[in-house]
Amino acid sequence: MSGSLKVRVQRYRPEEDDAPWWQSFEVPWSEDTSVLDALNHIKDVEDGSLSYRWSCRMAICGSCGVMVNDEPRLGCKTFLRHYADADEIVLRPLENLAVERDLVSDIDPMLAHIETVQPWLQREQAEAPEAGETLQTPVQMARYESFSHCINCGLCYAACPQFGRNPDFLGPAALTLAQRYNLDSRDEGREARMPFLNGEDGVWACTFVGYCSDVCPKDVDPAAAINQGKVASNVNYAVNLFRLLRGGDDA
Repeated sequence: MSGSLKVRVQRYRPEEDDAPWWQSFEVPWSEDTSVLDALNHIKDVEDGSLSYRWSCRMAICGSCGVMVNDEPRLGCKTFLRHYADADEIVLRPLENLAVERDLVSDIDPMLAHIETVQPWLQREQAEAPEAGETLQTPVQMARYESFSHCINCGLCYAACPQFGRNPDFLGPAALTLAQRYNLDSRDEGREARMPFLNGEDGVWACTFVGYCSDVCPKDVDPAAAINQGKVASNVNYAVNLFRLLRGGDDA
């Protein structure tokens, strides 16, 4: 299969433009031409001023997320052959995030939310290197392993209607990573994370549309992680209530 396809790209250059505008290109394609390849062709051959993000071309870095015909997708993992019967393919920056230039979205709010939940292994006491590895069983690793595949691409934030309405909502990736570390047998940071999961903009702000899991390019299933987080939040509330009541009885 091969041919050419009309690619319509949303453009926006803040130093020149008052508002976004559209530009169309006729792009040649073959069986293995990805959306990212199409953008590289446009930049190399048609218009060198086009701006977009990319790095690895292997669905690992998460940089090349764009809206493809209104669906959040990785440019390197989406192929023009899938749109061969369409009149055109329409590319615009990720939904729910501010536009910096052309297809480049401002992902700082997402990264700030991820940092809020402290997504790293925490230990009450640092162990000396000579103590060796902290081992896990396969069963212990399986509890969180699928949630550890997140590449911070932002597709789930572009798909999340709750984040679109409320930018303070921690969002799918942040809540998934919080659950990933809370489930890790080596981690001791659960108590530091739970206030954020329990908070107004934590797991209970999710209305469970589930689109975040549909668009995830790594099959992480953020919706499942958030539901597990809701269960953990209920347990945490019950434990804290029991402690409070027991303290009152002791007094």
